[in-house]
Formats: sequence, C-alpha cells, structure tokens
Amino acid sequence: MKETSRVVTAPDQIGTDVIAIKPGDPVDLDLRMESVMEGVLATGSVRASATGVCVRCLDDLDLPVDVTFQELFVYRERAAHHHQVAPEQDEQDDVHELEDDLMDLEELVRDAVVTALPFQPVCRDDCPGLCPECGARLEDDPDHHHDVIDPRWSALADLAQPGTDDEKKRN
Repeated sequence: MKETSRVVTAPDQIGTDVIAIKPGDPVDLDLRMESVMEGVLATGSVRASATGVCVRCLDDLDLPVDVTFQELFVYRERAAHHHQVAPEQDEQDDVHELEDDLMDLEELVRDAVVTALPFQPVCRDDCPGLCPECGARLEDDPDHHHDVIDPRWSALADLAQPGTDDEKKRN
C-alpha cells in the first residue's frame, strides 16, 4: 500500500457551463493505492473550488468541492482473462487497466466531481432571485411587485374605468 498527496492543475473544465472547476485551477488529490490480486485498488479524495453563477440571481459564486472515489485498475492480462470468461459483463462495466504500471485518474476525478456538483447552484438556499417581469434583484427590494392583469380578464378592466355609458358606446 502507498499513499500520496498531490496538487495538480485542472487540464480542462471539470463541470458544466453553470458551475465548474476552471482549466488551470489547483486540484488537491489524496490517493491510496493498494495492491490486490487483480491489480491496484485506487481510493482517493478530490478537493478544489468550483466557480459559477447562481441560477436565481446570476451572482458569481465559489463552491468548495470535496469528493471521494474508488476504482480498481486491473492488470492487462487479468482484463483479457475476464473478457474471455464473461464477455457480456465486460461490455456493461468500465474496466480500467493499468498501462505500463500507470493509472490515468483524470476520468475518475472528472466523474466524481461532475456528479457531486449541484445541477442548479444557488448562492444561498433562500435566494429570492430576479423579478420575472423586469429583471430587478428581489434581494435589493423585497417589496418589489407588478400589478399584472391576467389577459383573459383585461376586457373587464375597461368596464371599471370611470365615465358614462354613453361615452363608452361612442368609443
């Protein structure tokens, strides 16, 4: 068994267009590698900071990311034997192979981070967002509202206007 810690830079964006770890941002990795019969069991944790925007108010936000992963990297000959014994199972499972005693963790880190990121990130749980009518920040003006008349009732609003019935008939 061997344990190691590394700080690497994100090679590409890890996340979505709304929230992600940007390319070049630091990513802390703690990794434990254990030798097992089939290969090497890699257990690790990823810590980084994802940046994005709140989906309600469009303010910038920073979200700490702290996720774990575990994956078995099999020896090439074990993977070949497994494929011969159970070819249909091999097609369903992603089998990670050691290549010249090296393991590529990028896909594992990406999958762990992307699934941990919120689908719709918010700056805080009770963020009021923006007014759907005019786009004003509801945080700045909590009493903000518009008097909107349902278009189905707008004809009745004309009847409520002051004036005589004769004037309305001439118009």
